[in-house]
Amino acid sequence: MPRPTLTREQIVRTAVELLDADGLEGLNMRSLGQRLNSAATAVYWHVKNKDNLVTLAGDQVWDEIRLPDLDAVDWRTAAVTMAEDLYAMFTRHPWLVQALATHLFHGEGKARHDDHNLAVYEAAGFVGPAADRAAAAVFTYVLGNASAAAATASLTRRIEREGGDAEEAFAATMKEAVEIAGRFPRLRSRIDAAATEATGYADAPDDTFAYGLGALLDGLEARLKAA
Repeated sequence: MPRPTLTREQIVRTAVELLDADGLEGLNMRSLGQRLNSAATAVYWHVKNKDNLVTLAGDQVWDEIRLPDLDAVDWRTAAVTMAEDLYAMFTRHPWLVQALATHLFHGEGKARHDDHNLAVYEAAGFVGPAADRAAAAVFTYVLGNASAAAATASLTRRIEREGGDAEEAFAATMKEAVEIAGRFPRLRSRIDAAATEATGYADAPDDTFAYGLGALLDGLEARLKAA
């Protein structure tokens, strides 16, 4: 029988904290047991293995996304709210972006989100597979935008584990990138503009995510009108 001093909820919550701090590569039963002040073997009473634990942790964080009341707001407001919350969730838990490439996530948290997300696009007028495609298009857009933050977090941890200075490494890489980009006219013009505006080369405008999301929803809305 599972030990009463340790619950699966405690294990999953602590696993999320460990994943946020150390990433997928830092999660193991020993380190988790240390955080729980319990023997690693005790964890196995509640979870099968590391992959099972990552799946459980991944499902829990989907509950952080708000599910707007479709009787209170229009579909587009609901779509923006859910997309912004999804992006924020991915950036809080960058390990999940990496894990989506290696794990098949499932569970009540994700199912609840996915079901409501489909309801949003059905409320817009999409029917059947069209609602699935609309939801998938927005999800893919959000995931793509979050991937940069996930990659930066993972690379930072790797550099620091190897005893390096992440800030110094990124600065050296950016210097090289600027030198290469300066050979191309359009990129060079942006480098020059960044120098005069005291912003960094390749810094995206603050509204880039909102601009792209709006353009995507405009396109979906145009398809509805055309149909």
